[in-house]
Amino acid sequence: MAKKLDAGDMFPNMTLNLLDGGSITVPDNLNSKYTVLLFYRGHW
Repeated sequence: MAKKLDAGDMFPNMTLNLLDGGSITVPDNLNSKYTVLLFYRGHW
């Protein structure tokens, strides 16, 4: 299990696959100081 982030911790770099076949690396590809990421499981 991954370590929980605490207040002030840096978000780790992750490459996420997009539905259109592309990918995005967060937080490197985000151009905003503040970002909210929502992870949706999709099915149970």
